[in-house]
Amino acid sequence: MKGKGVAIAPNPSGSGEESNGNELSLHTARLPARNASSKYDFVKVKVWLGDNADHYYVLSRFLLSRMLTVTKIPNHVAIKIALELKKLLIDNSLLDVSQSDLEANLFKLMERRGYGEEYINRFKMMTRFHHQRVPLVILVCGTACVGKSTIATQLAQRLNLPNVLQTDMVYELLRTSTDAPLVSTPVWARDFSSSEELITEFCRECRIVRKGLAGDLKKAMKDGKPIIIEGMHLDPSIYLMDGENRVSNKVPTEKEEPKPAHVNKEGDIATEMEYIIKNTCGSNNCCPGKVGQELVVSTDQVAVVSECLQSLELAGKPPENQGETSKDPEIKTNHSTEKEKSAPEPIVIPIVLKMAEFDHKALLEEWISTRKFGDNCPSQQDQDKLINNLKTIQDYLRSFDSQGLTVVNISATTFPQTLDWLHGYFLQCIERGISSESTEPQRR
Repeated sequence: MKGKGVAIAPNPSGSGEESNGNELSLHTARLPARNASSKYDFVKVKVWLGDNADHYYVLSRFLLSRMLTVTKIPNHVAIKIALELKKLLIDNSLLDVSQSDLEANLFKLMERRGYGEEYINRFKMMTRFHHQRVPLVILVCGTACVGKSTIATQLAQRLNLPNVLQTDMVYELLRTSTDAPLVSTPVWARDFSSSEELITEFCRECRIVRKGLAGDLKKAMKDGKPIIIEGMHLDPSIYLMDGENRVSNKVPTEKEEPKPAHVNKEGDIATEMEYIIKNTCGSNNCCPGKVGQELVVSTDQVAVVSECLQSLELAGKPPENQGETSKDPEIKTNHSTEKEKSAPEPIVIPIVLKMAEFDHKALLEEWISTRKFGDNCPSQQDQDKLINNLKTIQDYLRSFDSQGLTVVNISATTFPQTLDWLHGYFLQCIERGISSESTEPQRR
């Protein structure tokens, strides 16, 4: 790189005349600072994994700093710790290290900066969470102007979660598609004879949007990838299960006969995908104030249920080949149940955002004034109707507070504190989910 910066440096005066010596020396003094690089930027450190160290990954300072940020270490400190770790390894010619050695040096650097046992335990917990590939679904529910998108984006950065889905986009795609099951006017901008009728229609549209999310949710469950879903078309009852109908993963013993899929109230047999379907669709009984709703089932869910029924039916049939022993079907069934046992159960964390009524009304009035519902701008009377409808939906979402769902107060003055509390709350939920998953094999 010698002299390269001098050769390509433009004339700062902007004229065709050559620069004088002072201007040329000024450029040679600035360029190294701007294009500074060191061996820590391009020297690779291999971190070996596995009992036999048979595969490795290349240490990334950026990814390591993001992982440290998840533990609630400030971002600027996390970047410094990641750089210090790579400097330490390269300066000591440790270009091939094991994961345990890497973490040992990392934890020493964390302790040196005052981030001790509490942060180290969080780092270990999140590492275990990613290694186990536990499906994580975070639902950010609420009406308009309560900060759903902002909260979801900030949490995705803090928790290092790459996927954020917006139900508004899914709603628009479904609304404009051929034979759309949704009307052009939003549910809160239409006239209803009662609040119950409004909530019934709102829940119906939420189920249609849930059908549009079926592919993304199925992929997240299958691959064990975390996902955040935010938007107005989120009914928590669709994604939660009633405790009385919760399906266990009890493995049938040799004396027990596999039961048909419809005989499953006691949780005698359940596959992973059965659990996912029930967990994401929920039951009609766990939803307060819901009247005569129609359950919308996606084609993906129908295919999964068909596969489950076929597998259970085949398990009870005698072998087609008479030369095989009668124990072969049992062996195959045991192999399938072993796969079901090893599959981690998804962690579903719903929250509902709310705001003080006075502040929320002011934001809604400003939001409504900039939008068109139908062909005309809403009048004052229409604005009052819209605000009342949104308040009815918000009250419905807040009613899940009695069932243990977390309702979070959002305020501009306390937003950083609220975001920090949510960060810690989700870490606790993930830790509980991993702990229950690790104790499940012991109970079995």
